[in-house]
Amino acid sequence: NIFMIEKKKTELYQELGLQARDLRFQHVMSIATRNNRIIMRMEFLKAVITPEFLLILDYRNLSLEHWLLNELSSQLAGEGQLVTYSLPFEFRAIEAILQYWISKLQGRLNTLQPQILETLEALVDPKLLSVDRSKLHILLQNGKSLSELETDVKVFKETILEILDEEEVIEELCLSKWTDPQVFEESTSGIDHAEEMELLLESYYRQAEDLLNEARELRVLIDDSESIVFINLDSHRNVMMRLNLQLTMGTFSVSLFGLIGVAFGMNLESSLEEDPRIFWLVTGIMFLGSGLIWRRLLSFLGRHLEPPLPPHVPTVLKKSQPAAGRVEIKTGLKGETFGLSRSTLANQ
Repeated sequence: NIFMIEKKKTELYQELGLQARDLRFQHVMSIATRNNRIIMRMEFLKAVITPEFLLILDYRNLSLEHWLLNELSSQLAGEGQLVTYSLPFEFRAIEAILQYWISKLQGRLNTLQPQILETLEALVDPKLLSVDRSKLHILLQNGKSLSELETDVKVFKETILEILDEEEVIEELCLSKWTDPQVFEESTSGIDHAEEMELLLESYYRQAEDLLNEARELRVLIDDSESIVFINLDSHRNVMMRLNLQLTMGTFSVSLFGLIGVAFGMNLESSLEEDPRIFWLVTGIMFLGSGLIWRRLLSFLGRHLEPPLPPHVPTVLKKSQPAAGRVEIKTGLKGETFGLSRSTLANQ
C-alpha cells in the first residue's frame, strides 16, 4: 500500500516522536535508531523505518518512482524476493534499501568497467608512436568516476562495520522484538532476531567488500597500463634517438673525408689535376674512408648500447659435487673388494 503525503517537518517529527535534529541527516551515509525508529540515509535516499511502515523522504526529482512502484512494494509485501521475507517488516525494509544501494554501486561499476577496458586496449598498443589525447581524456574522466565509486563503497562498508561492532545497536534495530509480544516470544524461544540482523548486515558488508576489490583490481589495471604506455613511448623515443645518432655519425664521417675534396677545390696548381685518373682515385678514397669510419662508429655504438650478457657460471662448480660422489663410490667398492680378498685368503 503505497501513498504520498506532504507535511511540514515540524508536523512530521512530532508524529514520529523524533527530534528536529534526527531528520537533519548530517552524515552522507548513516543508520541510526531513535525512539523505536530506524533512520537511514544513503546519500540522496533518506528513509525512516517503523514496525508498520517505511517512509521515504523527498523522493521526487530523484528518479525513484520505478523502484518505489515496481520493486519496493513487492519486496515489502514479503513475496519471497528477499532473504528476510519471513522476518518482521523492518528486516524487509532495511534489506530493500541496502539491496537498492548496492545494486546502484554495482551498476556504476558495470558501466565504468567496459569503458575503461576499451580505452586501455586502445592505448596499450606497441605499434602506436603517439598517444591519442582524446583517449587519455576519457581515461581521466573514468578514473575520477572510479575514485568516487571507491569512496562511496568505503563509506558504505564503514557505516555497516560501525553497526556490527555495537551489539546494542543491532538489538535496537530489531523494532518488532520490543513492540510485538509474539515476536518477542519467538526471539526468546529460538529465533534470535539480533543474530538475523547481524547476518543480514554481514552479507551486505561482504558484497560491498567484493565490489571494492573489483574496483581496486580495475585501478591496478589502469596503473599497470599507464606504465606500459610510458615504456612503449620510451622505447620509440630511444629508437628515434639512436637513428638520429647514426645519421649524425654518418654526416661526420662524410664531412671528415670531404676535406680532401675541399683541398682539391682550392684552385691550387699541382701536377695531380692533369691526370684524369686522380679524380676517381680521390673520390673512391673519400667514399671508402667515410664508410670505414661510419662502420667503426656503429660498432662502437652497438657495443655500448646493447645490454650486457649474464655472468658465466664456471663448469668446475657444477661438476664438483658429482665428482666427489663418484670418488666415494669407488672408495667403497675398493674397500669391499679388499674385504673379499682377505676373507678368501683366510678360508683358503
